Amino acid sequence: MKIQERTGAGAGRSAAPAQPSVGDRLPTPPRERKPALAALAVLLILVGALGATMLVLQAGDRIEVVKVTKPIPPGGSANSSNTTSVMVAEDADIHYVLWNQRDELKKLKAVSTIPAGVVAVGEMFGDKAGVEAGKATVGLSLKAGQYPTGMKQGDTVAAYRVTADAPSSGEGASGSSSSASGNAVIVDQARVTYVPPADTGSDQIVSSTNLAVTLTVDSDKAADLAQAASNSEVALVLVSGNSGN
Repeated sequence: MKIQERTGAGAGRSAAPAQPSVGDRLPTPPRERKPALAALAVLLILVGALGATMLVLQAGDRIEVVKVTKPIPPGGSANSSNTTSVMVAEDADIHYVLWNQRDELKKLKAVSTIPAGVVAVGEMFGDKAGVEAGKATVGLSLKAGQYPTGMKQGDTVAAYRVTADAPSSGEGASGSSSSASGNAVIVDQARVTYVPPADTGSDQIVSSTNLAVTLTVDSDKAADLAQAASNSEVALVLVSGNSGN
């Protein structure tokens, strides 16, 4: 009897295993610490901060220098009309012309053609101008009417031979009197290396009404131009190729 009662009591129980309660969870393994990765992250942060600091320091280490805004021909000078200031990073290996040195720079001559847009360096200028290979410079003394009004340093001109009986005005120089037997083109492309600026007043190199002009021409044209100039038989006209500034 006792055995049957025990069996009957256990028959009502479920054979399924007991489920853990909702609040019970399996223990999680402890996270593995990686000190090498942490150190690498700290190192990257430090490198980034150092790089940013260097960029700030380099940006602040800048100097004001001279920049050429208009072409300067050989023998030409830098002035307020063909230069401006620009900030650049300081570099001891580059001989920049500092903006506060521009007054001294005006006393020097370009040793060769300096194009617009470049930053001026000391090697571009000297006490005397160099002459490019195959070129020569010729000085002229011109009367009013033998040169165009407003002619400037750096302009491109043509030089005409005009005889004593041919008009030496702007029209005659431009070829309207080409029927005159003595008129002929001496140089079709010459660069004005020097002409006194219009605002220099008494500093202009002028003899009575004459204007002193220096032209750079091909070497094989220099003799003819110099001979015509000595006889006051030269007239200049502006030709295409000028920038208009």
